Amino acid sequence: MNPVVYDAGVLIAADRSERNTWADHRARLEAGIIPLVPSPVVAQVSRSPKQTQMRRLLRGCEVVAFDEPAAHSAGALLGKARSNDVVDASVVVLAIQREAEVVSDDAADIERLLSAARAVRVLR
Repeated sequence: MNPVVYDAGVLIAADRSERNTWADHRARLEAGIIPLVPSPVVAQVSRSPKQTQMRRLLRGCEVVAFDEPAAHSAGALLGKARSNDVVDASVVVLAIQREAEVVSDDAADIERLLSAARAVRVLR
């Protein structure tokens, strides 16, 4: 299995206790893969300490800080793609930086950003 980056949809599905999400997550962990989650994804989804299932999922992930170089890369990507979803851009930038696949329930938006990323230099 390749490294993966989770988008907000995965965290929401985990919080809803969706079995397929948990089975996929468990399979990754058993294969030694620690899923990556950009910190803006956590900010987008986190609403309450009562979201215990989401927080449980995050304990098995690496939450990656969204630093200034990543922010500039995301901004350039958004400009190229003519989009304004900073959270999705943070997912794509991290996936490019770590050469990872994206796990998303919003494949169309992610694909559009990935297509635009071919013309954007992502800083490491």
